[in-house]
Amino acid sequence: MRLSRPLMAGSLLICSLILMGCKEKTNQIKKAQSEPVKKQITLLKEVPAGIERPAGMAWIPGGEFTQGAVATDQHAMSHEKPAHKVAVDGFFMDIHEVTNAEFSDFVAATGYLTIAEREIDWEEMKKQLPEGTPKPHDSIMQPGSLVFKKTKESVPNLYDFSQWWKWTIGANWKMPNGPGSSIKGKDQDPVVHIAYHDAVAYCEWAGRRLPTEAEWEYAARAGQEDGLYFWGSDESVLSQMANTWNGEFPVTNNSSDGFERRAPVKSYPPNKFGLYDMAGNVWEWTSDWYNTSYYDQVSKTEITVNPLGATTAYNATNPYAKEKVMKGGSFLCNASYCASYRISSRMASSLDSSLEHLGFRTVATIEMLNTQQ
Repeated sequence: MRLSRPLMAGSLLICSLILMGCKEKTNQIKKAQSEPVKKQITLLKEVPAGIERPAGMAWIPGGEFTQGAVATDQHAMSHEKPAHKVAVDGFFMDIHEVTNAEFSDFVAATGYLTIAEREIDWEEMKKQLPEGTPKPHDSIMQPGSLVFKKTKESVPNLYDFSQWWKWTIGANWKMPNGPGSSIKGKDQDPVVHIAYHDAVAYCEWAGRRLPTEAEWEYAARAGQEDGLYFWGSDESVLSQMANTWNGEFPVTNNSSDGFERRAPVKSYPPNKFGLYDMAGNVWEWTSDWYNTSYYDQVSKTEITVNPLGATTAYNATNPYAKEKVMKGGSFLCNASYCASYRISSRMASSLDSSLEHLGFRTVATIEMLNTQQ
């Protein structure tokens, strides 16, 4: 059958429109395939009905944040980079570090002996040392911990920590500055000389756990995306906001923040979540393994939800070490060498290490509380 010109023209127009539609649809499909689809994340933000806030804890509503050093941070260290997106569910967190009084209750109830109070196990210790390391003399292999000692003069190399740390036989949580010192009258000081295993033992007794590094940093940031510190980026108010080292480290501390060593908890203003001492005073354990390549690995994911940290421990400068991440800085932090009162700051220590400036705080999840009911 021969088509008339008007009918032929109409048919060509219809075919043209069909082809154009198919091409447009193909372009839309290609565009959709080339554009990344943002992961849909549902987070726990509000406290579920029927759950009561545990005493001494604050609710940290779930949300997303950027973990790691902010772009304007000139003190940022390589292991704080690259920054990466993280999302966490809501949880409860202690409003302050575990105190001497709280730890005393734990010891009284359980008879627990901290690692700093126990005989040293050389077979266990040498696993974290280079092969062939000789055993120290028995006079040194006695229960104790590391205590800070000021130097008498300026220190040119601030990376040699041995210049101000001294292994002190008899130092432990009850004698934080060494033999002759005491926690009498210091119930509200944060407990220190706490090894990782000690902190975990307390958590198990209290029905709590240690925070992950992501939870800790999210809680410290308290919703402000670009601040260097929990109060913002104004370092001029540091002495009003945190217990750190004021003066020339490690020679002189003018105590312009009110304290030379540890301060009672809640001595400084809280952050926007109602958490105290999220900068300075004492370092705090987290549950994450310390791995120098972890941030680089996790940054390849668009966003990580409720991360538990690296699956294995690895410290490029000490491959024998099996360390956990610590957060928050301490009364020894100074801008001259670490400025670890910054939110993104992180440090690491072995599981059996205890120091005069190291403590912890705990968290509780809704699942944990439901199990306890």
